[in-house]
Amino acid sequence: MNLEECLKQIQPLDQEAGRACEKRWDSIAKPLKSLGKLESSLIQIAGIQGTERIKLAKKALVVMCADNGVVAEGVTQTGQEVTAIVAENFLDVKSCAAIMCKDTGTDIFPIDIGMATDTPRVEKRKIAYGTKNMAVEPAMTREEAVRGIEVGITLACELKEKGYHIIATGEMGIGNTTTSSAVASVLMGKPVEEVTGKGAGLTREGLERKIHVIREAVRKHQPDPEDPVDVLAKVGGLDLAGLTGIYLGGAACRMPVVVDGFISGVAALLAVKLCPQAEDYILASHVSKEPAGAMVLEEVGKSPSLMCDMCLGEGTGAVAFFPLLDMSLHIYEKMSTFSQIEIEDYVPLE
Repeated sequence: MNLEECLKQIQPLDQEAGRACEKRWDSIAKPLKSLGKLESSLIQIAGIQGTERIKLAKKALVVMCADNGVVAEGVTQTGQEVTAIVAENFLDVKSCAAIMCKDTGTDIFPIDIGMATDTPRVEKRKIAYGTKNMAVEPAMTREEAVRGIEVGITLACELKEKGYHIIATGEMGIGNTTTSSAVASVLMGKPVEEVTGKGAGLTREGLERKIHVIREAVRKHQPDPEDPVDVLAKVGGLDLAGLTGIYLGGAACRMPVVVDGFISGVAALLAVKLCPQAEDYILASHVSKEPAGAMVLEEVGKSPSLMCDMCLGEGTGAVAFFPLLDMSLHIYEKMSTFSQIEIEDYVPLE
């Protein structure tokens, strides 16, 4: 499915299914709305799946792996070789996200959408061997950006066909807080210094250099804030492109997609800018402690369920949210109703 076809397929949520789910919650023998976001998350998922009989048994974490040419400007603490090493670690259960996936019964899918090197075991859907250095030239062509989005759309639809019920988003790529900060700055109209943090670890001097590089790249290429694909192509990354496609593809095939932290949040922002209706299919897990973590979620119209001061990325926050969804679904399915235990229903007082 190409991008244009995908955008046409995204429809409003099933309001009837959402209301049926809410009615079930209100019948359960507990104070009304007392489980807060555990309730509202399932109501949203019911609307997404089109039924109050919610299914969350088969979970996936998609980790888009890509390198960024801007690392040549000294904006990171480590080199590009780390991207491939960590991508392999996902498969060997040697990364935080992979261990969390094993604990939560989540299948993990690292995807090489733009790593600078090839690895034999990581699934290859490569658009390019890393992006160009945005300090010198646009990170990628518009065609490459669109193709990257379409990789994510295709993958989301494939997971739907394989019976997956929900997708968590993750990313791996040295330099991707630089690209994400650039995209966030343009799309939200915020000064670069407000949305840029130290990423995986920089000195104060390193942070100042990172801010300068982003500011100059934006000045040089003049990405159009009214054209999300133009912004993505000029100062973004292929991991962002792929994740944008995951959100859009999930919406097109009626699958909930969970935002992780800052970087996947920027991809969610790109998706919503391309199709405002996609917001209904997105759930927020936690709020990253990166400077723009909360700003991006607010711009997407989402409120986090977890406050853990995490900023690791890779899908760790999104996967950490899965047990909460599982517990809320167990309550929703198994707890007695007011009538079953023969007590009077709670009713709204206002």
